[in-house]
Amino acid sequence: MNGQGGLRLVAVDAAAAAQGLAPGMMLGDARSLVPHVHAAEADAAGDAAALDDLADWCTRYSPWAATDGADGICIDVSGVAHLFGGEATLIADLRARLARAGIVSEIAIADTAAAAWALARFGRGGVVPPGGTAAAVSPLPSAALRLPADVAADLERLGLGTVADVARLPRGPLAARFGAGLLERLDRILGHSDGPISPRHPPAAWRTRMNFAEPVGRPEDVALTAERLLERLCVMLGEASLGARRLVLACYRVDGDVQRVVVGTSRPVRAPVRLMRLFRDKLGGIDPGFGIETMLLEAGVAEALPASQADFAGSKDAVGDDLAALVDRLQNRLGPAQVVQLAPCDSHEPVRVVTVIPALSRAFADEWPVSGPRPVRLLPSPEPIEATAPVPDDPPVRFRWRRVDHRVVRADGPERIAPEWWREDRARRSRDYYRIEDEAGRRFWVYRDGAYRPGQPPRWYLHGLFA
Repeated sequence: MNGQGGLRLVAVDAAAAAQGLAPGMMLGDARSLVPHVHAAEADAAGDAAALDDLADWCTRYSPWAATDGADGICIDVSGVAHLFGGEATLIADLRARLARAGIVSEIAIADTAAAAWALARFGRGGVVPPGGTAAAVSPLPSAALRLPADVAADLERLGLGTVADVARLPRGPLAARFGAGLLERLDRILGHSDGPISPRHPPAAWRTRMNFAEPVGRPEDVALTAERLLERLCVMLGEASLGARRLVLACYRVDGDVQRVVVGTSRPVRAPVRLMRLFRDKLGGIDPGFGIETMLLEAGVAEALPASQADFAGSKDAVGDDLAALVDRLQNRLGPAQVVQLAPCDSHEPVRVVTVIPALSRAFADEWPVSGPRPVRLLPSPEPIEATAPVPDDPPVRFRWRRVDHRVVRADGPERIAPEWWREDRARRSRDYYRIEDEAGRRFWVYRDGAYRPGQPPRWYLHGLFA
């Protein structure tokens, strides 16, 4: 890292630390101590991305996993440690897996995240029994309170070298001298209060998992496991009268990588066969690497799906179900933005009266606006025409469009359409639209831009064509 006075060390390995090197040391000083030291340029962005990936992998233990600073990960294992044989076994398993990936780690479990952070960095890690947090953190240095550098330096200068030294002082003078932040940090590390954990991926309420005694890698094994997980999840959703709208299948590889497959449905679904058909289209993109050791399936979005009555033939809404299944497969293959439908908008302007929404969506309840007849085809943009109108506010009697002259025999209008006042382009003038027909029976939708102004020739445009 290029710091004040030149290059400085950001991190050192165990061999360098054994020879007296430490983070923050000038590179020149380090080379004077260890001439053969090997230095590489720090990559803060790459380190952050790698830490994010590692936090994602840690969701195999708990969905509440988040990065903690530039070199830590916080995992809330409340209520899940028994799935791994207890807290001590969980730590041993996590440490062994990280070691196989070449990552040196220190892990601690305590009543609060602040205490676990302090014990992992300034203590010896391990598991602190419930209620034993205060005794475990008391001998730690005051820097374990995770205070700003100037506050930590003031504590050291006053002889408050440990957490116990700070905790023995009256709270009033402490708050007056160092602010309420010190008391908040003290309460958290002693286990009196705790702060929230913001996971990188908000956990779903409906999830199921499967751990393998031996890593799997064959596509048929992955597909079979996904099918069994779907059956379990659909039973859980059925008991709650819910259906899945978005499913995420996470495959945790032995090398620490996480492969994810996401599928969505246009309507709530809890039919394992139908959902599995969507997953089969994407399971081929999973790279098992050296093997998958855990698979987890969660319903990220679930909506109400009450039981429905079938007819005597045993079918429900066969046409609707078949259409929804087809739309789901197309959306998962082509992308949600590629399979859409038109919906009305509350606007009178021709180019804004229609919007695009996902297919089969029921997000709108508005009826199609009732207005004057509209052309079956709107041009991509209005095209200027040369029009002749003897009376200023009357429709044209003749116009020229694309080098062809047209004589008007019938006309209807005007229909004045103005932009909404809240639009950014509200300064645009109103338009007077006319439906006109030429002597050959062709019908057009034309408009005059703005009201008639003496001394200014009106500008006419053709906007659409009738059948």
